Amino acid sequence: MTRASLRPAIAATPLFALVLAACATTQAPDDRAVCTAYAAGRSHVEVVADGSVTRILGMQQGRVSPHEGFLFRLASGCGLVVRVEANTDFTGPIPLAPGQRVLVKGEYEYYPLGGVIHWTHRDPRGRHEGGYIAVNGQTYF
Repeated sequence: MTRASLRPAIAATPLFALVLAACATTQAPDDRAVCTAYAAGRSHVEVVADGSVTRILGMQQGRVSPHEGFLFRLASGCGLVVRVEANTDFTGPIPLAPGQRVLVKGEYEYYPLGGVIHWTHRDPRGRHEGGYIAVNGQTYF
């Protein structure tokens, strides 16, 4: 190999490192976005929310794959309790307990009892923005 043949690989290394770093980080929460969507009855809203687990709903078979659910109360804003669903085919089981602080990124869907945040995982087809659930220093996506 010559120096010239290594230039593209060397140039791509910082970009690759930046992409990896972006995958490993979480975004700052904006609980107000959830509160605003709930108050307006809006769905299909991408959100990042911070809160505490209030209840574990357990595993249920979804339309295509198993989902693990829990309720959590937003840390700021309106104090809304929202259901969160995680597709365990992607995230694996998430060790949760009532009272734990959780950061969730996904798509908010309105319903009168508080709504649900789903798409809390990556989309292997790349058609939907990926989400995650972060708890105890571990990010599940």
